[in-house]
Amino acid sequence: MKFRHFAGPAIFLLAAVSVHAIELDQPEVETFIEAMIREHDFDRESLRDTLEQAEIKPAILEAIAKPAEKTLTWGEYRKIFVTRERIRAGAEFWREHADTLNDISTATGVPIEILVGIIGVETYFGRITGKYRVLDALATLAFLYPPRATFFRAELEQYLLLVREEGMQAIEATGSYAGAMGRPQFMPSSYRAYAVDSTGDGKRDIWNNWDDVAGSIANFFLAHRWKPGEEVTAQAILANNWRGSPPDNGLTPQDTVRSLSRQGVLFATNMPADSDSQLLALEGDEGTEHWVGFHNFFVITRYNRSVMYALAVHQLGQEIAIEVSADAS
Repeated sequence: MKFRHFAGPAIFLLAAVSVHAIELDQPEVETFIEAMIREHDFDRESLRDTLEQAEIKPAILEAIAKPAEKTLTWGEYRKIFVTRERIRAGAEFWREHADTLNDISTATGVPIEILVGIIGVETYFGRITGKYRVLDALATLAFLYPPRATFFRAELEQYLLLVREEGMQAIEATGSYAGAMGRPQFMPSSYRAYAVDSTGDGKRDIWNNWDDVAGSIANFFLAHRWKPGEEVTAQAILANNWRGSPPDNGLTPQDTVRSLSRQGVLFATNMPADSDSQLLALEGDEGTEHWVGFHNFFVITRYNRSVMYALAVHQLGQEIAIEVSADAS
C-alpha cells in the first residue's frame, strides 16, 4: 500500500490503495491496542485477532471525502429525502407501527413526526442501512483518515466495548461508511449511551426491532433536551430594512425571537420573545430560502451536525404527518 499525507485543512490523498488487512505494527495501531489493554483490560491476543479481521477499504475514504451535506445545495439535498415515494413509505410505516409510535411519543414527548423523519432520512424506513462492516469502516477512518482520526479512534474504542458488553461478533455488524449502525444509524458511542430495550427482552436491537429503534431515537432526543410542544423552525423573509449579519448557518443559536425581529427578520411564531433562535440561509431551487431555527431545531442537528439534515428531517416528518392525516380523513 502507498499513501501520502498532505498538510492543510482536511486534505488526505491516496495513491494506489487497495483493500487490505489492517497493519498491526503500524505505530498508531500499536498505541491504540496498548490503550485498550491499559484502560479497558482487553486481552492482547484477542484484541489483535479482532483487529486483524478489519479490512482497510478505499471506498470508505472516498465516501467520507464528499458527504452530501457539504457537496449539495439545499434544493439538491431536499430532492433526495423529501420525495413523494419516501413520504408514502413513511405514511405506511406510521400506520403499520402506530401503537408503538404513539406509546413512545406519549411517554417521551418527542413527536411521531420527528421519529419517522429521522428513520426516513437515515435509512428510508429500514431499506438502506449501509453495506459496510462497522469494524472495517471505523478501522479505516481511525488509522487512515488523519483529518478525523481522533474521533474515529474514539468510536472504534466504543465499538469494541459495545461488542464485549452486548456479546456481539465484531465482524458481523454492518452500517454506513462512517460506522453508523442499524436502522437509526447510531454511532457506537450513541448506541452505548442512548439505545434502549423498549420490549424488555434484554436486548437493545437497533437492527431488527422497531420498538427498540423508535425508543432509542426518542431517548437520544430527550438526552439532548428536546422540549415537548415547542416549535422547530419557521420560514422567514428579510425586510427591506434588515440590518443583521449574513447567516453563517452555525449550530448554536446566537439570537432570540426578539433580537431577530428587531433586526428586520419577519417570521410567524408562538415562541416566547426570549427563545433562542438563529437565522439560516439555504440555497433552494428558486433562490435563497431563509429559516429561523429554534431550540428543537438544533437538537435535531445533534443527530447529524448539519442544518440541511435537520430541515430535511423536519420537513419529511411534517409531510408524512399530513399524508397520514389525509388518509385518516
